[in-house]
Amino acid sequence: MSYLDRDTYGIYRSDNYVDTDNTGPGPRLMGADTLIGEDVYNRQEEDLGDIKEIMLDMRSGEVAYAVLSFGGWLGMGDKLFAVPWQALQLDTVNKRFLLDVSKEHLKNAPGFDKDDWPDMASTEFNTQLHSFYGTQQNIAGGVTSSGSVMGSSSGSLQSDPGYGSSIGTGSGNLSR
Repeated sequence: MSYLDRDTYGIYRSDNYVDTDNTGPGPRLMGADTLIGEDVYNRQEEDLGDIKEIMLDMRSGEVAYAVLSFGGWLGMGDKLFAVPWQALQLDTVNKRFLLDVSKEHLKNAPGFDKDDWPDMASTEFNTQLHSFYGTQQNIAGGVTSSGSVMGSSSGSLQSDPGYGSSIGTGSGNLSR
């Protein structure tokens, strides 16, 4: 089910909404509730899971992380991962998110159990997470990175050393 199917308020169904132009609220501005449950794939077309939650930094008013569920079967044995918002790109063609990491790399990501969440606001957690995904932390009072639909880090999203080649540019343009 894509964000179009979860659009209870008709944000994306108006005649003005077209994925490729700048009219209407989406995809530049989207409802968080429509993104919960969205699939996440990598550039090799591997299913990495789906978005379970979107975490907001209440001090800065920005999206800090998406919580990705990966592994398991029918909700059993899933591992949760905090993924920096800057590491995700919205693929409006396929109605899903892209995360530029391999399945193997994601298996080694700092994850957690649904009954034991880490302190996502801690400096140590932020440093470890942004280092793993190759993104930059937003600094309180500083200017945040932007440029793609979901934001981008400074530089590419090539955080997986297993790829060994230039894969993504972090530009947010996901046209195929």
